[in-house]
Amino acid sequence: MTALTAKVAEPSPPPPPQAGAPKRRGVELALLAGAVLISVLGHLHVGLATTGRIPDPADRYAIGLAAAALLAHLAVRLRAPYADPLVLPIAVLLNGLGLVLIQRLDATTPGHPTADGQLLWSALGVVLFVLVVALLRDHRVLQRYAYLSVATALALMLVPVFFPAVNGAHIWIRFAGLSFQPGEFAKILLAVFFAAYLAANRTALALTGRRLFWKLRLLPGRVLGPILAIWLLSVGLLVLERDLGTSMLFFGLFVIMLFTATGRIGWIAIGLLLAALGAYAVGTFEPHVNSRVDDWLNPFASIERGEGPGQLAQSLFAFGAGGLLGSGLGHGQSFLIGFAAKSDFILATAGEELGLVGLTAILLLYGLLVARGFRAGLALRDPFGRLLATGLASIVALQVFVIAGGVTGLIPLTGMAMPFLAQGGSSVVTNWIIVALLVRLSDCARRPRPAQEAAE
Repeated sequence: MTALTAKVAEPSPPPPPQAGAPKRRGVELALLAGAVLISVLGHLHVGLATTGRIPDPADRYAIGLAAAALLAHLAVRLRAPYADPLVLPIAVLLNGLGLVLIQRLDATTPGHPTADGQLLWSALGVVLFVLVVALLRDHRVLQRYAYLSVATALALMLVPVFFPAVNGAHIWIRFAGLSFQPGEFAKILLAVFFAAYLAANRTALALTGRRLFWKLRLLPGRVLGPILAIWLLSVGLLVLERDLGTSMLFFGLFVIMLFTATGRIGWIAIGLLLAALGAYAVGTFEPHVNSRVDDWLNPFASIERGEGPGQLAQSLFAFGAGGLLGSGLGHGQSFLIGFAAKSDFILATAGEELGLVGLTAILLLYGLLVARGFRAGLALRDPFGRLLATGLASIVALQVFVIAGGVTGLIPLTGMAMPFLAQGGSSVVTNWIIVALLVRLSDCARRPRPAQEAAE
């Protein structure tokens, strides 16, 4: 009996460490090879379709794209071995398809080549991707710089006010022949601030406050005041700059992250109501935005007046001409849209020349990238990482919705650039940084936890 009691009293051995997800770096490398191959074949096809011969820099394009993908893969393999194996290949494929579409549009606008510049910006984006993955070993370090992030974001959004407007909006900084859109970088910094503040105050946001009706609570000013003031200031600056697209992006990001932190669906209802009121006010009283609303309500008005089709009308014609399978790369007429064909309306080129099937495949790639970001957020244990992953994935989702909705006539045009796909140096660099952060977050989510943490 004594021996049995002593045997029962013996402490149980500690639980083994929780098994982490497989690294899947070989899967990532195979997917990267496929992404590079698809992009190179598209590059060759565009050259044959537009000039009847293989483009001269085809070998340099293939080697450069493959080298960039391999460099990014090595950074992930060495510094984030447990990262999601789909995130990087999706980014490479979207960036490669964007270069192909821009090269195709360059062939019909010989006076305004942009493919080489976009390739350089993409290379810079990959370099920054490598630096972020290599130097940022723990995403929780960013939480310490929440207020520095928001101060920098507001400064970046304020500077373009002092520069001349471009196409009716003060969102660009032009200096010495170079252009820079600081609002693109501000969205990452605001996502860091929102995630840090909401993670620190999530309990007060979810449980405190006076009940108004149903499950909606009026939060105390000391809790909601600082983040609401920052959001109002950022949106006010963007309205001053006439940047409707980024204003919608920041508003949607704020509401989504607030809902994620509190779990209260009432914030979604309030967000939709405020968005409707704000859109009505800006669309009524701001001439630049009002003209876009008029074009959205009647995209064929310029044709009826005998002035020819406008940009939105040409975009709708391009989607209609593409049909199910498209006209083929290099055989469309979407260049008639004008200067915005490579930026705001590049999705119309994809719809016309790749058809509904190709356009659906591109949108599914974006959807898969967003889903992997949300999945990383769900698997993370720390509130800051969970909110940051949700915010970064939401940025991509909101951009795709706003841009795709604008060029298809679902909502008014906003003048934003499609992530990775459209011509724009600031946009492609920023999106590579977002991908780097998602890689780091997914690595932390999939990494095996120590024995003590797994036992909790």
